[in-house]
Amino acid sequence: MAEPVEFCCWRRLCVVVGLCVGLLLLLARPATAQERQQQSINSNWLFRKANGTDYARAPGGATGWEKVSVPHTWNAADVLDDEPGYYRGAGWYKKALHVPADWQNRRVYLHFEGAGQEAEVYVNGQLAGQHAGGYTAFRFPISRWLRFGEGATNEVVVKVDNRHNPDLPPLSADFTFFGGLYRDVYLLAANPVHFELADYASSGLFVHMPAVSAASATVEVKGTVVNETSAPRRLTVLTELTDREGQVVARQRSSHTLAAGQKLGVRHTFDKLRQPHLWSPADPYLYHVTATVREAGQEQALDAVSSPLGLRWFRFDAATGFFLNGQPLKLIGTNRHQDFPGLGNALPDALAEQDVQLLKQMGGNFLRVSHYPQDPAVLAACDRLGILASVEIPVVNAITDSPAFFEHCKTMQTEMVRQNFNHPSVIIWAYMNEVLLRLPTGLTKDNAAGQAYIGRVAALARELDALTRREDPSRYTMLVNHGAFDLYQQAGLTNIPMIVGWNLYPGWYSPDLEGLPAFLDRHRRELPDKPMLVTEYGADADARLHSFQPLRFDKTTEYANSYHQFYLQHILSRPFVAGSAVWNLAEFSSESREEAVPHINNKSLLTADRQPKDAYLFYQARLRQAPFVKIGSRAWNLRAGSATSADSLHCRQPVEVYSNQPTVELLLNGQTLGTRAVQSGVARFSVPFGAGLNQLTARAAGQAITDQADIEFQLIPTILESKKLPFTELNVSLGDQRYFSDARLHQVWLPEQPYTPGGWGYVGGHPYVLPSKRLPYGSDRNIQGTDYDALFETQRVGLTQFRLDVPAGQYEVTLYFAELEVAPPAEQLVYNLAKNDGPVAPAPTARRFDVWLNGQRTLSRLGPDQYLVPLQATSFKLQVNVRRGQGITLDFKATTGEAVLNGIQVKRID
Repeated sequence: MAEPVEFCCWRRLCVVVGLCVGLLLLLARPATAQERQQQSINSNWLFRKANGTDYARAPGGATGWEKVSVPHTWNAADVLDDEPGYYRGAGWYKKALHVPADWQNRRVYLHFEGAGQEAEVYVNGQLAGQHAGGYTAFRFPISRWLRFGEGATNEVVVKVDNRHNPDLPPLSADFTFFGGLYRDVYLLAANPVHFELADYASSGLFVHMPAVSAASATVEVKGTVVNETSAPRRLTVLTELTDREGQVVARQRSSHTLAAGQKLGVRHTFDKLRQPHLWSPADPYLYHVTATVREAGQEQALDAVSSPLGLRWFRFDAATGFFLNGQPLKLIGTNRHQDFPGLGNALPDALAEQDVQLLKQMGGNFLRVSHYPQDPAVLAACDRLGILASVEIPVVNAITDSPAFFEHCKTMQTEMVRQNFNHPSVIIWAYMNEVLLRLPTGLTKDNAAGQAYIGRVAALARELDALTRREDPSRYTMLVNHGAFDLYQQAGLTNIPMIVGWNLYPGWYSPDLEGLPAFLDRHRRELPDKPMLVTEYGADADARLHSFQPLRFDKTTEYANSYHQFYLQHILSRPFVAGSAVWNLAEFSSESREEAVPHINNKSLLTADRQPKDAYLFYQARLRQAPFVKIGSRAWNLRAGSATSADSLHCRQPVEVYSNQPTVELLLNGQTLGTRAVQSGVARFSVPFGAGLNQLTARAAGQAITDQADIEFQLIPTILESKKLPFTELNVSLGDQRYFSDARLHQVWLPEQPYTPGGWGYVGGHPYVLPSKRLPYGSDRNIQGTDYDALFETQRVGLTQFRLDVPAGQYEVTLYFAELEVAPPAEQLVYNLAKNDGPVAPAPTARRFDVWLNGQRTLSRLGPDQYLVPLQATSFKLQVNVRRGQGITLDFKATTGEAVLNGIQVKRID
């Protein structure tokens, strides 16, 4: 039967329309579906500092550009030189970009892991995006401006600026604000159908653990699928949980139809996963979650996102501390800054990972990522190694009471949480550090303007805390305060967060170590429902400086040792202290600091190049479970000292051995020095060092482990004309009670001593002490023209002689000076919290003195206007022929003010 003409025409029309729709659908999607691709573009950038030219649009020319690779900072060198300040301004980067032709139907993004501190990104002269904040990632779509295919070149230009911006935190801090593209940069290409890429540079996948126990776990995976094509798409989303071996342990699939341009939230819940393998510091077991979106009925993935999954549960208790997986766990670890000598903050991932490994090797289980989010490699390493972490945004010291500042803070907090949401290591989100340390000029806690400012600080804290709890109800919030308990209480800042962090420095910035236990107990008494962490504590330790009578602020290894031993004892003994973080893991750049190592904060357990200080070994002894024995002062392998007596060929000096065993035996050159009980991780010995090589061996009873240290000892005769021990060289730091060991020049500087017949020493005078008496002796100023600031920062003032009863011979005498009193004033660091112990005395306006060597005037009219330039290292090398019985006598004769001497070197040269 023939079809009616009308129906036949209608059917033909439908076929034609169907073919057209099909053709449109084919044109709307790539010929071959592809998952997202991401590749670093770190190589072959060009860089220059700004000179007023807008290089985003101007040709710029070929000259004046430096070839660099990312990560890169322009402040790697100038933050450590003697010139005050460092470049804070704009820098420009540009790079040629070649994009494959088959990416033309994809969505292409530039992804930056970080840029300090503000960035503008241009592609082929067009502004792709702007970002404010130096420590979080950002990502911009760039497809619309690209030229694709072989032979096509694109130019990416990035302006980065680390200038001070009152609307952008941090405003000020005890660390350097490096500028540059200092983290990795990536080119990302995704299918037009993909998981969300415009969600604060996050992965677009968020893994929740609403219920975890030893028996079962529930995992909820949320994500957003985006259809950027011009036609509806039928899609399948598959989420898989795999174990460490890659075996699928759970799977869920759902089907969705997305209209053109539509975004759709997808949620997959995995209920009651039986007998989950729990994540912990002792066993950091990681599952993985992978979400894949496909065309319905197709196997080829359009997009896929993967994330680690560590199944654990935790809680903080105000009375009993921290619990992980139902078991109490004291959190002990460190803070970390992100810089390294010679690199500034432009570190490769391997160095970030190494820091976390060093924390793990210490026996630590906690990292406070301070004072800003850091490279993604840091938390990834924490996940793998089992280090629990707190992360914070850089609201440090103060705020600006402006809408822009508040908005930047909220954006940073959102970026931080979303970009790091899936790391099982993260247990705390924080948002302020010591924000009332010093109120802005003219404000006090008692005047109306100051109270209004404090009220705005509290308002910002409430906004950030509420935002964080909305973003992630599963973790704790924390606000970190300095030790002004009453101030933060009155401001209401102890009530807002779920945890209060305290940065405590009794025994350092304040004089009494006993202030620590008193403060901890006060928190428990007055804030009984608020969990707490000691988020900072530490003492400066210059690895070159040593003392057997250490004093607060002397920067010696030994004072830092006693400080850490005291603190850890009180932290461990109080269950309500959930944990602590030493300030800092490693020395870091702080350009405004001067002191013994200018521009470096050396409160740390490792040197800047990651060599262990004694305190690191002490923590290993207290925290590690495996048998442990280490001889202390390992870096002090070049020592010196005077013989015990005129007839002795030995000098007794103390040595600490760190161990977690009950007793330790120490041997010197194979001969036992006895066995000592280990008390709180430390066994103490008195070692009779002899001239030359001394081999120390430590061993614990019943254990195979031993440790060895080779010490070269420079023995100085008590009687300089001794026949048994010939005199060769003496180096003395005046006004100083410390030993200074210089590995580079193979010299040891001894602390000063008064003259005794037959020996050596000063006559008259007193050590230089700051008028404020903040330091036990010496200055806290950067001395220009030297790397030996610690030597030039101390001096004896008003001495009349320095004598050495050396035997006859030819000698070289070198005198070291630095004018410390007649110097321009300097702003005191905000971190030196202790009040002055007395009134500030007026500095002298002049000094003038001569130096006589064995009765002959050799240096005349030394003073600030002749050779002794304030805060400038100055030295004079002299030669003298000493007759028998004559010795060396240096006379200091002042005509105005008092004579000074910072150091003396005497070397026999015949």
